[in-house]
Order: sequence, then C-alpha cells, then structure tokens
Amino acid sequence: MLSTDQKGAVAELAIAYEATKLGVGVYRPVAEGGRYDLIFEIGQRLHRVQCMFAPLHGDVVVVRRCSTRRAREGLRKRKYRASEVDLIAAYCPDLDRYFVLSTDQFADRTQVDLRVAHSKNNQRLGVNWADDFDFGARLTALLGP
Repeated sequence: MLSTDQKGAVAELAIAYEATKLGVGVYRPVAEGGRYDLIFEIGQRLHRVQCMFAPLHGDVVVVRRCSTRRAREGLRKRKYRASEVDLIAAYCPDLDRYFVLSTDQFADRTQVDLRVAHSKNNQRLGVNWADDFDFGARLTALLGP
C-alpha cells in the first residue's frame, strides 16, 4: 500500500515522463510546498501543472481538484484556483492513462469524475467522458502544428 506522498511522487514522475514523450518541456520548481508540481513549456507559453494520483472507482476516474491536509479541526481542503495553477494533470495507474483539465473548468468543484464506460442508467447529459480529457490529445492540441 502506497502512502499519500508516494502516490503523489508516482503521479508526478509518470506525468513528467508522458509529457516529455510528447515533446513538452518539463521543469520542476526549485522549492517544494508551492501550489504546482511541474512547469510545462508548450509552444511559447509556460503552464503551472498540479499532478494528481487519480484512482479508478468502478467505471469512474476520480480527479481531485484540491489539496487536503490535517488540521486541528479535522481535514482542511483547499481548491486549486486558476490564479495558482493552469492545468491539473492526473495519472490513473489502474488504467495506465493520463488526463488533463484546465483549472478554469470545474472551478467550483473539489473533484471531477471522468467516466470510462456508460452508466447503467444510460445517462449522457452532464457526463464528463474520460476520453474528452485525454492527456496526449489535449497537450498535442496545445502544441499545435
């Protein structure tokens, strides 16, 4: 069983590796403790990237959009804001797949569920399909021709 820190390290390394394979420049901040883990150089722009370990629950990949830490009053959650982070990159080891969301999407949520298969009740409205957030496809689109 991996600790929370180990899961974060696995996600960060996997995401950096996958981005590098796509031709994205990947850089790390010098100091730990900031709101983002990596910096992606895509074209002429730098993107602050928060890396997340995204578990699979049934047919849903759960991408958390907040940090959680223990405090005297219990768990304290803090959402990632667009002023702090540009992209949230998620690695799902159960599927060995990568996803990316911009922080201005789903700004009011602490987590986003990405469906990998149709729901049992065939709901389609309001569903976030995992394929729509595919890491390779979205970064390639940002890279341009």
